[in-house]
Amino acid sequence: MSSRTSTDYVEDVSPGSGALPPRARYASSDAESLSLNGTWRFRLSDTADAEDDSFACAPPEWAAAPTADGHDADSWTEISVPGHWVLQGRGSPAYTNHLYPFPVDPPRVPTENPTGDHLRVFDLPAHWPADGGAALRFDGVESCARVWLNGMLLGEFKGSRLPHEFAVGHLLRPAGNVLAVRVHQWSAGSYLEDQDQWWLPGIFRDVTLLHRPAGSVLDFFVHASYDHREATGTLRVDSEVAGRVSVPELGIDIATGESATARVEPWSAETPRLYDGVLATEGERVPLRIGFRTVEVSEGLIKVNGRPVLFKGVNRHEWHPERGRALDLATMREDVLLMKRHNVNAVRTSHYPPHPSFLDLCDEYGLWVVDECDLETHGFTGQGWRDNPVDDDRWTPALLDRAARMVERDKNHPSVVLWSLGNEAGTGRGLTAMAEWIHGRDTSRPVHYEGDPDCRDTDVYSRMYADHAEVARIGRGLDGGPRRRRELPFLLCEYGHAMGNGPGGLADYQRLFEAHERLQGGFVWEWIDHGIAHPELGYAYGGDFGEELHDGNFVCDGLLFPDREPSPGLVEYKKVIEPVALTGDGRDGTVRVTNKYDFADLSALALVWSYEVDGEPVGSGTLPPPALAPGEAADVELPVPPPGAPDGEAFWTVRAVLAADTPWAPAGHVVAWGQIPVSARRVPRVTATARAVPAGGLVTLGPGAFDARTGALRAIGGVPVSGPRLDVWRATTDNDDGAGRRRDLRYGPAWRELGLHRARHRLDAVETGEDALTVHTRVAPAATELGLSTVFRWTSDGERLRLVVSVVPEGEWKVPLPRLGVRLGLSAADRVRWFGGGPGEAYPDTRTAAAIGRWRSSVDRMQTPYVRPQENGARIDVRWAELGGLRIEGDPAFFLTVRRWTTEQLDAASHRADLVPGGTVWVHLDHGQHGIGSQSCGPGPLPRHHLRAEPAEFSFVFSPAPDAQTAVDEKE
Repeated sequence: MSSRTSTDYVEDVSPGSGALPPRARYASSDAESLSLNGTWRFRLSDTADAEDDSFACAPPEWAAAPTADGHDADSWTEISVPGHWVLQGRGSPAYTNHLYPFPVDPPRVPTENPTGDHLRVFDLPAHWPADGGAALRFDGVESCARVWLNGMLLGEFKGSRLPHEFAVGHLLRPAGNVLAVRVHQWSAGSYLEDQDQWWLPGIFRDVTLLHRPAGSVLDFFVHASYDHREATGTLRVDSEVAGRVSVPELGIDIATGESATARVEPWSAETPRLYDGVLATEGERVPLRIGFRTVEVSEGLIKVNGRPVLFKGVNRHEWHPERGRALDLATMREDVLLMKRHNVNAVRTSHYPPHPSFLDLCDEYGLWVVDECDLETHGFTGQGWRDNPVDDDRWTPALLDRAARMVERDKNHPSVVLWSLGNEAGTGRGLTAMAEWIHGRDTSRPVHYEGDPDCRDTDVYSRMYADHAEVARIGRGLDGGPRRRRELPFLLCEYGHAMGNGPGGLADYQRLFEAHERLQGGFVWEWIDHGIAHPELGYAYGGDFGEELHDGNFVCDGLLFPDREPSPGLVEYKKVIEPVALTGDGRDGTVRVTNKYDFADLSALALVWSYEVDGEPVGSGTLPPPALAPGEAADVELPVPPPGAPDGEAFWTVRAVLAADTPWAPAGHVVAWGQIPVSARRVPRVTATARAVPAGGLVTLGPGAFDARTGALRAIGGVPVSGPRLDVWRATTDNDDGAGRRRDLRYGPAWRELGLHRARHRLDAVETGEDALTVHTRVAPAATELGLSTVFRWTSDGERLRLVVSVVPEGEWKVPLPRLGVRLGLSAADRVRWFGGGPGEAYPDTRTAAAIGRWRSSVDRMQTPYVRPQENGARIDVRWAELGGLRIEGDPAFFLTVRRWTTEQLDAASHRADLVPGGTVWVHLDHGQHGIGSQSCGPGPLPRHHLRAEPAEFSFVFSPAPDAQTAVDEKE
């Protein structure tokens, strides 16, 4: 008999052996449990069969000293469980989007198969009952595990993000129990887990020992429906072990399998009403948190409690920059609170069931959940889906096992309103079997799957990254396709690819969702950047660990930065999906309030107003919130503008805020806001009265000093200035560079091919007139006849200096411009103060969240710290700005960008650490910027957000000014 361990199970297409049947998971009960999380012994091998099968012949003396067959576990290293060994200094993580990082030869995997042996010695607590059984539960292990307890092989399993339990009561000892787990990075299961994420092996979720008393709870199913016509809920709990169900608040005390009906408040994501109950069997009492709600597809719509819902969602991979997918409860709660505070109401658990505690939080705080199975075979696209496991009957048991482990674990969560078969796995018999099993097991929830264009196996029509025009056609029912599909509700399961600067176009999508009932919203891709904390790079992404195959920073495509700081994209999304609209034109003295909730009225909100002139608040107060049911609107009268308010550009700013503390945010938290213009902006005027005076190689014009030969500005009122010159280039964004379906809209590569990043500036003439200095230039890339004929005309009234820039394109421009404006340099500037859009960055199609006001910031905080540096930090609709001793006014309002490095340096950087401040502060005053879009995976910016190369004229007024005051990113 060979002493080597057989590794056939690693490449076996079956889900494993030895594990107990899947069942409902509950957070606690009165039965004993013991967490086995903590520090484990660890040994890493290069291959699956590198070590003897020593765990299977562990002698009893292991209880005293953890050695086996001559192997001394004391010489092993230590590792934290939950955790990934590649994030604890043993090996390296690797990132691919959909390419398998090993040869595609299912179910075979490479001989080079990192394998981690994990060892834990534990004692039972003194109060651990002597009777009954026990179950050993693993909540998540990637990608294949074999388990021994006290030398006895329990079995092996695959299905990384799914629970597996083993019966172990007969093997336990009071002390010195030896638990050994051999984990393989690659297995047949890896072919089912190609989910656009870091490949991170290890025991990354909880390991728990559960006492199972005689007569304890096994599986149970809480059916808690709601009749919206009668306002009643009906409860029935089916239990594998008979018992009783009590809900004291409702006066319910029934046997399992029986039904009871009572008047209840329904559960929804907006009003997550939960009732505390207990399931009691002979040997165990399990607390229940019951939410009454009914989900159905009716009249072509997804309805909850009789009402259609609009999903304002995000896709959420589990992530922590140091711990990977090993999340603790505090991090999960932080995610949920951030979602609630940013008006997100739904989560798609891309692309696997989340840690079970996350669903508890969704139940408690209120989020709709699309619970997705641990399945993706995206890498088979490279061979036209040939040999795809989901269309190979040999793999169907594994697929059904994954579906069952998801449904059985999560079926009692009211937050789960749709089941999803998985993601990007093609189509086939295995998916059909999964759908049939789920439909048979749970008739209370629809089934979702995006990759089924005929909707044969699904109850909703789902797409990803469809552009605005196509979504509009679908909304109008003009999308064609099978009749069954045209009769189903529509979801964008992924849209608004949040990679780098962006996503753009969210507001345009939301207008479509709200205009067409069939369009029931979508889920932005995705929640958080998967950057890995790195001591030198800041955050690492694909390729930073020497991977021979990787997809770069495509793993950083979230609405949160890796440290969970909201990106401008999340701030924009919050505004776009706000549940209350506050609109008006300022002429009729009212604000129109529209309730955009699906279920809630506005009783939890208060309305506050401020009256602002030139960005300065001159009055504030409260408004009576109207009693509006969902979908209703009313006009609320605004007060008379405060007496004595100065003349200037005036706005009403009205905010809907929480009237009292909630579990997810304090009183005063801003839920929605709107600005109502009252009077127009006063445009700066400069009368040309100053004379241009040449002297000593300089020309002075009012406060300005210019080089007499080149016409270049040298100083304004003693403030040294370099430039300005015409600027048309930006450090391309991830969305500019693009990976979306429309190659002809990947403007970043087109701009580089044209040479806009290396445009030449030719001086044609300098004309010194009596009251003006005029500089003629031509800006053009090499190797092309295209150019921009540019005239800079300077005038002054003696105190201020006015620049008028006139630009005329030459040649046939077939692409838009990245930006159009002027760039100048200041020798010193630390603080910036401006009147315009803020507080954060904004671009033509990401401007919804930019509020007009007076703002201030440090120069450093004007930067948005994208994991891969790129164009960022523009403030939109700026009327004037003060920095470095200068005041700059624009006509029309302009984009303001300020940074301590050049665009060229920003463009060359690949990580934050590459950006080193220089001795010049570069100031960009842009007449226009090209839109952002989400072309990194979705559509580019809409045509109306393109910056076309066409004649343009814009102006700026410069004057000396005191520097801005203490800088923080907050309104003055």
